[in-house]
Amino acid sequence: MDRIEPRTSALAAGLAACGLAAAVALSGCGAGQVSQMATQQPAVNGTSGNVGTVALRNIHLRVVQTTDYVQPGRDVDLIFTAVNNSPDVNDKLVSITSDIGKVSLSGDTTVPAGGVLVVGQPDGQTAALESAEATEGAKAAVALSKPITNGLTYNFKFTFEKSGETTVTVPISAGEAPRRIEEPLKPSDDTGGHH
Repeated sequence: MDRIEPRTSALAAGLAACGLAAAVALSGCGAGQVSQMATQQPAVNGTSGNVGTVALRNIHLRVVQTTDYVQPGRDVDLIFTAVNNSPDVNDKLVSITSDIGKVSLSGDTTVPAGGVLVVGQPDGQTAALESAEATEGAKAAVALSKPITNGLTYNFKFTFEKSGETTVTVPISAGEAPRRIEEPLKPSDDTGGHH
């Protein structure tokens, strides 16, 4: 019995040492790594940008597309949120320009210090914005002068009174509208050479 105990103790000590060495080696694997969660973007329809103290978020064109392209002559909504990160200086959205059409702003486009300017009504996000101080009723409409389509992005230049200007590429989102239903193909009258 005396000869078995030292072997068992030595085996247990060896296993404990291996376990400790493995734990030390594995603990270094994540050192200096950026967590995947830290770099993930929220699930929103649009893109984002920053200029001065203003952070632009969820910028997108909302349009229901029923053909290959949305044709010129139609007005589409530009939806976005502007957050003023300055604790004491108000800012104001002065203009938005794009090469796909004239952008008309309406309503109060002031971005209060430490507050939010919501332009348009983002799908499913009004509840999250209720807790922040927000300017109500601002809208941006784009009178299309060029055709646009889903899957592409379009340049928009945002100009703020104090923060300056920035250009961002903006995608199209259909929002919460139902998807287009394709009509079934009709059989052709042409027999294709069959008898």
